[in-house]
Amino acid sequence: MHSALLAPEVQEFLRINEHTPLSTFILKGSPFPEITIQELAQQLEGRRKVKDKLPLWYDTAGILFPPKINIEQTSSEATARYKAQLMSGTTLADGTGGFGIDSYYFAQQVDEVTHIEMNAEVSAFAKANYSSLGVSNVKCIVGDSIAYFAENERHYDTIYLDPGRRSDVKGKVFMLQDCIPNVPEHLDVLLARCDQLWIKTAPLLDISAGWNALKNVSQLHIVAVRNEVKELLWCVNATPNNASLEVTAMNILKDRNSQVSFSYDALLEAQASFGPPLTYLYEPNAALMKSGAFNWVSERYELTKLHENSHLYSSQALIAFPGRVFKIQAVLPYGKSLRKDLSLSKANISTRNFPISVADLRKKLKIKDGGSDYIFFTRLEDDSLAAIHCQKVE
Repeated sequence: MHSALLAPEVQEFLRINEHTPLSTFILKGSPFPEITIQELAQQLEGRRKVKDKLPLWYDTAGILFPPKINIEQTSSEATARYKAQLMSGTTLADGTGGFGIDSYYFAQQVDEVTHIEMNAEVSAFAKANYSSLGVSNVKCIVGDSIAYFAENERHYDTIYLDPGRRSDVKGKVFMLQDCIPNVPEHLDVLLARCDQLWIKTAPLLDISAGWNALKNVSQLHIVAVRNEVKELLWCVNATPNNASLEVTAMNILKDRNSQVSFSYDALLEAQASFGPPLTYLYEPNAALMKSGAFNWVSERYELTKLHENSHLYSSQALIAFPGRVFKIQAVLPYGKSLRKDLSLSKANISTRNFPISVADLRKKLKIKDGGSDYIFFTRLEDDSLAAIHCQKVE
């Protein structure tokens, strides 16, 4: 990290050039003898990348940015704030500190945070930014966190890890044993140093695979932002836990949050009821879909499921639901007369358990994207193919 980047004239230069194309900016060269144009370009690119993802960092004076790959891999403010609410105790070690977003929010919740990061440059950026952000209860350590926990007998209330998902051999990975650090391999060392271990994994990781790779999992939080699953958070207890795994599906929205919790046993035991499309159609949000609680949704909300593999639900009366809700206008059999029966030139099209892609349906039916009409192409209980024409309930 180059401390000269914090000079007022350098910060002002970056602010003035915030919207200058990066290629044009680099060709201009650096007006500061002690700073290269590459260092300046890294700051300019970093500032642009955090504008929506990390507004606090964007709006705070004196923030320095690491290479873009470190910014791309970091948590958003929305998910970091949610994680911080889950942390307990007075001491926490973030064993994969990175750019320091998670540790910043942990420090709002926990008295003392230890930020451990292997990359000395990234650690320096995080440390400098904590000063700019007015944070004084985070201690930054450069090194391998597994080695640190193995050699240091200090006990923490909580350890948090976000294993790296890039492998020199396999490229992008998501299985726990392929990530760095390999949590399953070092689980005993980690659990010997804390009461509670929180692990963030990629959304692609199968829930049963994560559960089997870890010991004593007590909680799983599936976190989505605006209906896109961003991360899975696993809570592992240092002592055996005989209670059922508690699953929370959280969808963080712009103006509100949608949260649903249930036990994994309830998910396994739930029985769905099946029936035809009625007056309203329900589509679970992405976090709930990732949980696999398809039968539980039917049982819990007293909704009929359209087909075992369609994951769409219906009811006669309108209910509050963690997902999108639509009023059904028509249920049409999929066949030669469908284009004429729909009589739509524009609509939002989705497929669920349907043999034809959205792109091919648009081409075949000559329906453009957009508008206020929604069409769900799906399979019904009797295995017939249908198009359900809806209007969204706001």
